[in-house]
Amino acid sequence: MPGRVLPTFTAAEVEAHNNAKSCFITIGRKVYDVTDFVQDHPGGGDLILDYAGKDVLEIMKDEISHEHSEAAYEILDDYHVGFLVPSGSTSSKAKASGVDAGEVDLSSPVYQTTGMSREEDLSIETDYSQDFKTHKFLDLNKPLFPQLWYSTFSKEFYLEQIHRPRHYKGGESAPLFGNFLEPLSKTSWYVVPIVWLPPVAYGAMVGTAGLGDPLAAAAYFIGGVCLWSLIEYLMHRFLFHLDNWLPDNRVGLTAHFLLHGIHHYLPMDKYRLVMPPTLFVVLAAPFWKLAHTVFFYNWFAALQVFCGGVFGYICYDLTHYFLHHRNLPLHYKELKKYHLQHHYADFENGFGVTSRFWDRVFGTELETPSPKGSKAQ
Repeated sequence: MPGRVLPTFTAAEVEAHNNAKSCFITIGRKVYDVTDFVQDHPGGGDLILDYAGKDVLEIMKDEISHEHSEAAYEILDDYHVGFLVPSGSTSSKAKASGVDAGEVDLSSPVYQTTGMSREEDLSIETDYSQDFKTHKFLDLNKPLFPQLWYSTFSKEFYLEQIHRPRHYKGGESAPLFGNFLEPLSKTSWYVVPIVWLPPVAYGAMVGTAGLGDPLAAAAYFIGGVCLWSLIEYLMHRFLFHLDNWLPDNRVGLTAHFLLHGIHHYLPMDKYRLVMPPTLFVVLAAPFWKLAHTVFFYNWFAALQVFCGGVFGYICYDLTHYFLHHRNLPLHYKELKKYHLQHHYADFENGFGVTSRFWDRVFGTELETPSPKGSKAQ
C-alpha cells in the first residue's frame, strides 16, 4: 500500500534478534528479518546465525569467504522489514529509499513505495550514479525516452520506480529525447494563459452575444468550469493513473511515461509540469464534442460551456504549477500539502488538484499516517 510505513530499529533492538527463532541482520541502515531463510541458506543456517543481529555487508563482499551475487541481494529484498536509526535515536516509523539514506531524517515517517517522508524530500538532489546502481531503472545522465523504449522492464517494476520521486540537480530538466525533439517536450507555465486566454475570451464574447442574456451566458460559463472540475478528476484518476489497466509492453509503458509517469518520476521538473498546447488540443477535442452533444439545442450555449471548461483547465494547470513551485496564501498552502502528499505518500488517492471535492464524493480523499505515534500498516 502506498501509505505503508516501515518501522525503524535501534542497534540494540536488532542485536536482540540473534537466534534461529528470530534472526535479524543489517546491511548499512536496512534491517532484514531472515528467520525464514536461515534453513534455506545454501551455505547452511549456521553461517547466518554467526552474524545474527549484526551487519553482514563486509562478509557478503568477502572474496575469500564467498562474494555474493546480485541475486543474493535481490533475495534479501523480500526480507526487508525496516531501517536502523542513527546512534542515539529512538526507534520510530521510518524508511529511506529512492534518495540517499544519509540525506533523509530517519526520525520521520517514510512511505515504503515512494521513499519519501515529507514535502522537502521531493527536492533532495538525486545521486544519479547511485540511483541507477541501486534501482537499475533509468540513468538520469542519459536521455530517458530511448532507455525506456528499448528496455525490458515489467509493468510492475516500471510502476514501482516511477512512483519513487527523483530530483534532477540544479532544478533543471532531465534529458528526455536528447535530440531536436527536446525543446518540444518542455513548456513554461506562462505559455498556458498566453495561448488559451485570448480564444476563451473571444469565444465567451461570441457566446454571450449569441445567447443575448448575460446572466444565462454566465451560468453556462460557470457550468463549464464546474464540469471541468469533474473532468480534471476523472482524467487524473482514470487516464493519467491508468496503472492497473496499463498494457505490459514498451508501447504502453512509454506512452504512460510521456503522459504522466515522468511527472511522478521527476515531480519538480517545472518545464514538464503543465500540458503542452498541442497535447491539450487533442484532449480538448472530445470536450468540444461533449459540450455540443449535451447542449445540442443551442450552439452558443455549448460554446459558452466549452469556454468555461477551457478556462477551468487554465486554472487547473496554473494551480498545479504553483502548488509545486510557489509559496501560496493559507488556503492554497493546505491544497499544496494535499497535492504533494499525492506525490510523496499515496499516489493511489488524492486525484483532485484544484479541489478535493470529487475525492470526497468518490471516496479517494487522501489520508496519510500520523507523523508521530502511527503504527506500521
